[in-house]
Amino acid sequence: MRFGILGPLEVRTHDGTPVDPGGPRPRALLTLLLLDGGRTVSVERLIDGLYGAEPPAGASNALQSQISRLRRRLAPHTQIEAAPAGYRIVTVPDAVDAHRFEQLVAQGRAALAAGDHRLAASELRDALALWRGPALPDLPDAHAETARLEELRLAAVQDRIEADLALGGGPELVPELRALLSDHPLSERLYGQLMRALHAGGRPAQALAVYEEARRALADELGADPSPELSALHQELLRGAEPERRRLPVQLTRFVGRESELTRIAALLTDSRLVTLTGPGGAGKTRLAIEAANPLAGVCFVELAPLTDGQQIPYAVLTALGVRDGFRSPTTDSTDRLLAALDGRDVLLVLDNCEHLVEDAARLASLLLASCPGVRVLATSRESLGITGEVLVPVPPLQPEPAVRLFLDRARAVRPGFDGHARVPDICAALDGLPLAIELAAARLRTLTPDELADRLDDRFRLLSRGDRSKAPRHRTLRAVVEWSWELLEDEERELARRLTVFSGGATLEAVGAVCGLPYPEDVLASLVEKSFLEVSEGRYRMLETIRAFAAEDARDTRDTEELGDTHAGYFLRLAEEAEPHLRGGGQLPWLARLAAEHANLDTALHHLVRRDTGLALRLMGPLSWFWRLRGVHGERVATARQLLTAVGDAPPPGLEEEYVLCVINALSGAGDEPELIARVDTVLYGYQGPLRLPYILVLWAVAAGPRPATDAHALTLAGDSPWAHALLDVGLGFRAQYAGRPRESEECFARALVGYRTTGDRWGMANCLDPLGMFAHARGESERALELLDEGLAYVRELAAPEETADLLRTRATVLLHRGDTAAAVAHFEQALTLARGAGLPDKVAAARRGLGDAARLSGDTAHARVHYENALQECAANWFSVGETVRSLIGLGRTAAAEGHTEEARDWFRQAAELAVEGWGDLELADAAEALASTADSAERAAVLLGAAVGLRGLRTEGDPDVVGIDREIRAKLSAETYDQAFEQGLRLRSAAVSER
Repeated sequence: MRFGILGPLEVRTHDGTPVDPGGPRPRALLTLLLLDGGRTVSVERLIDGLYGAEPPAGASNALQSQISRLRRRLAPHTQIEAAPAGYRIVTVPDAVDAHRFEQLVAQGRAALAAGDHRLAASELRDALALWRGPALPDLPDAHAETARLEELRLAAVQDRIEADLALGGGPELVPELRALLSDHPLSERLYGQLMRALHAGGRPAQALAVYEEARRALADELGADPSPELSALHQELLRGAEPERRRLPVQLTRFVGRESELTRIAALLTDSRLVTLTGPGGAGKTRLAIEAANPLAGVCFVELAPLTDGQQIPYAVLTALGVRDGFRSPTTDSTDRLLAALDGRDVLLVLDNCEHLVEDAARLASLLLASCPGVRVLATSRESLGITGEVLVPVPPLQPEPAVRLFLDRARAVRPGFDGHARVPDICAALDGLPLAIELAAARLRTLTPDELADRLDDRFRLLSRGDRSKAPRHRTLRAVVEWSWELLEDEERELARRLTVFSGGATLEAVGAVCGLPYPEDVLASLVEKSFLEVSEGRYRMLETIRAFAAEDARDTRDTEELGDTHAGYFLRLAEEAEPHLRGGGQLPWLARLAAEHANLDTALHHLVRRDTGLALRLMGPLSWFWRLRGVHGERVATARQLLTAVGDAPPPGLEEEYVLCVINALSGAGDEPELIARVDTVLYGYQGPLRLPYILVLWAVAAGPRPATDAHALTLAGDSPWAHALLDVGLGFRAQYAGRPRESEECFARALVGYRTTGDRWGMANCLDPLGMFAHARGESERALELLDEGLAYVRELAAPEETADLLRTRATVLLHRGDTAAAVAHFEQALTLARGAGLPDKVAAARRGLGDAARLSGDTAHARVHYENALQECAANWFSVGETVRSLIGLGRTAAAEGHTEEARDWFRQAAELAVEGWGDLELADAAEALASTADSAERAAVLLGAAVGLRGLRTEGDPDVVGIDREIRAKLSAETYDQAFEQGLRLRSAAVSER
């Protein structure tokens, strides 16, 4: 038998039949025996538990009578044995929920201590699920035991929350923790967990406020301060000790001064959602913004200085957030994707260097602040953004004392042991206290004495004298400093610095040698690094943007910049063409990393070629297209592609048909002329004899425009003898066969494709085969094999750092786990997929994850939450060719939820809507899902069997693992004879797909 005492006493036989133990006295007696399940309970303890401290006369006889009656009620399932000192119920501790609870809690704690957080969360959830109400309600006088169990329950909840936090949980834990704290307002552990949950959810200010709540509560109630552990957590959050959540540049030098500004910015950021640091170039706005944001969590740094077009700002923010374009959402507007990515998040966006794009930056900031309540903006600009609610923080030159400290700090970096000099204050004053000017001047102490430096400043910067300073434009101060530093360079150094301005985002030594035409540039580069004109990190040389702008202006007067641009573009064209085949094989990872490091240079080269040579521009866009897709940066190329397409015209240049097709694909953005562009590509591809040099055209085109009606023979012609292309064709054939209800053929195609991709070593290809192969295994009931395949695929996409594909595989794995009954693990997977999809701004993927959470809630009996998840999923579905399936399944989920609540007519209505929409899909899988759903509410068992047969006919296989389908099938078989069922099922198998939508 099974016994429950964590809530009203519950007794059930092994088959689930309830047993009534009797009235209050027998229930109390049984509870006392169960508390020591399997062990002898003394007569004295039983009498005390039944009658209290003053038992009536004849209590022992009364106890014997109660035991006899209880035995009769429990027989023959359980015995109560008499022992010399008392009585024992013959049962194992595991059969009593309280003992099972303690066992699971101990196992969960052991797993938590061992660092196995997933196992810990699972064990503790199972333990807490045993509770059905307050402990021992049938034993009202057992205060000590009740308190012990309730205390253990609270500790288990806290341990489970600890495991959830370690697994990446955060925002979803906040309501639970708030509720727990309302009941336990002095629990420091709960306060700490709430702080961590808020911090993990990107709400650092609220996390710090919770510490203040704890401090006040402890002081008011106990007269005590927070424990050292809670205080340490507070300090950790103040320092922002979660680097994976903070996207701030790491500074290589110590921040000096600006104490008052930092204090003011910190205060403003708690109440204001837009704070703008204004001041002249070189005043240190960027460094100040980074320092102010450094203690905070949920910070994202967006550098706008390299941008030349305000339309690129949304893409810059998306990139800084770590968002990439999805394989299946090429037409989503960048601003919409940004809004989707920021929806529900608490983020501080640091928009750095807005001045050259101030109007566009202002418009985007205004939109984000109006649409995303959790977003705050800290901007730096030479002028205000001019938005209502903006708070300005002027960043003036440094005061004399911090200016001298800054000079001494930087001087000691180049001249160790430098103790200062009487003329240092004069040097800082002559430089107007501008931090960049001071740093550059201090760097000259490598070769000059302080007197020599001070004397040169007097000669060079007459405009910086006190009498003239107020009349000079602010930017002239920085310009004067850079010009002075520039003239201190040797001729060879200046020439290389001019040529380096052609690079964006830095350059490797190899690129410098190839583009700048200077033999053996190592020594000159080292000299420029020493003189603070260049920074070097991990083999890349970068020029400060201000110095780069000055050097570029000087270069326009002394060198043919167009010729230099041609050389630069040629070098990066060769790099892209060299990288292209490696992106489809085992060398993906290093080549992806190399192209990612040259991201800005590749953009610069492409823009240059669009102006100078459209043929070369097409050649560069071609190999970059697959890189953009793998790295998810396609969307920001739409404007460039359209510009190039306009310059090229309506027909491809001879020999560049493939590059032209890719240009058109990159130009697709959901605009009104897309049908014409799609038709243009179809014309080119259907007339192209191949084979394709760039075979990823096939997948990019299918994703962008939907499945195309190309013949298999022509597809083979396009594929040529490329193993990668043939594997890709097998993937396409696999999906086509799957949609058409030919699962065996489909699985064979995916298996062949997997072999082909294994031969090439392509991780993306292998993962995209393992996903459907895993689902085929699951459909056959081979869930262990399915998990093995999916885990292999997950390993590949995680190597690629591909959030969309990772979300897909996590969602598929969650489905397998859910069908196996491992709901907690499935929910964790769905939530991870949801986080990845939301972070990448992919609404359809968000919808799929939400639908999975709806399924998990519904199958667990929580129909209220299931309905919310399904409705949210429907709202997320985008209007594109591949959203039909997700919409259909969300409608089915709502129908099954209604059916579970007893609303059969409502369920039928949802199912009919799903069936009508399923007809618009690209295949029959959605129709099969709709048919199975309709079977659950059919008017007769025969009709239900027909619909189940139709579903199998449409899908081409029986789904062995889906609990919804298995349950419906079991119910129908119970109502019909085997012969009648088989006849109806066979009738359904013969139905045409269109017949399903009639019901």
